[in-house]
Amino acid sequence: MYQNKKNITVVITNRASYGRIKPILFELKDHKNINLQIIAGGSLLLYQFGNAVDIIEKDGFKIHKKLNFNIAGYDLLSQSKSTGLAVIEISNALNELNSDAVITFADRFETIATAIASSYMNIFLVHIQGGEISGNIDDKVRNSISNLADFHFPSTKKSQKRLINMGIDKNKIAMYGCPSIDLIKNNDLNLPLNKKYGGTGDDINWSLPFILILQHPVTTSYGDGYNQMKNLLDSMKVFNIQKIVLWPNIDAGSNDISKAIREFKETFKYDGFHFFRNFAPEDFLKLLKNCICAVGNSSSFLREGSYLGTPVVLIGDRQRNRERAKNVIEIKNSKKEIIKAVKKQLKKSKYNVSKIYGDGKSAKKIVQKIVKLKFKKI
Repeated sequence: MYQNKKNITVVITNRASYGRIKPILFELKDHKNINLQIIAGGSLLLYQFGNAVDIIEKDGFKIHKKLNFNIAGYDLLSQSKSTGLAVIEISNALNELNSDAVITFADRFETIATAIASSYMNIFLVHIQGGEISGNIDDKVRNSISNLADFHFPSTKKSQKRLINMGIDKNKIAMYGCPSIDLIKNNDLNLPLNKKYGGTGDDINWSLPFILILQHPVTTSYGDGYNQMKNLLDSMKVFNIQKIVLWPNIDAGSNDISKAIREFKETFKYDGFHFFRNFAPEDFLKLLKNCICAVGNSSSFLREGSYLGTPVVLIGDRQRNRERAKNVIEIKNSKKEIIKAVKKQLKKSKYNVSKIYGDGKSAKKIVQKIVKLKFKKI
């Protein structure tokens, strides 16, 4: 059936990566010379992270393999073991799918597992979002993946230059921007949300202002996540504005942040707080576009937020070196600094659009380039 088609396998393991790879998936799915294969695993399959795999299937994509490789605990040891288990599970899946090439994304432990599995199986590896710098352990992981990959699609000019400085052949790099910007440009991001997401807390009135809060664990300061999240939530009590709080990702320390959220929910009168596990990518972008301020340490605040012009208060060092536009105020995790920075951003309406991460036309260009690649090791 697929005799003349290339088997392109995309490995997706968390909600953020799906939102950023989604425009590419549609281009791959519709291309006559490509047989798109999707491996879904990790936190996508877990209830506490929103069962995001359901969103992928509702978007019309067939998932060829669902892989469970996350070891409970969400601490440093379980994260390391989960990486090893992911290598095993992904290797088996790639072997069964007879993949010609694998596309992996960004800088997570599941991503390096994909890169290791593909490389040792001699399968051509395409890496998207290489060459960036941020903080946390991600820089080590991202650079390791870049050295394993056979072709690179960095999202910014600076990232492209870093890859070349790392010794990567410039002929194996194509810079077209980040596909997540395509999702912004090609969708209506006006409120309200079309789907029901439940959650807990006070009802949200979409006609009124709200603050968006998303704080992820920081592996390099593991053990302090509980205090960091508690501090952030306590700071937000000062503001008589609706607050939307999203659950953290699955990185080591996730349990600590989740514990702080649960305790806050149980011991404090909500007063405008509403807590959600997950959103479809377009609905998350609606929140990011329409909030009056985004607070926390999500890379989306810097990446998609730069294009949307959303006022951002960036807390801590998880993203300390990541490229950002003028919409970001970076601070330490202290109540005084958080309150001061949020008050300052609330005086803003929107910042100017920044195209440091692209102009919304990257996915088609990336797929056109992939189709032309010769999938062999050099």
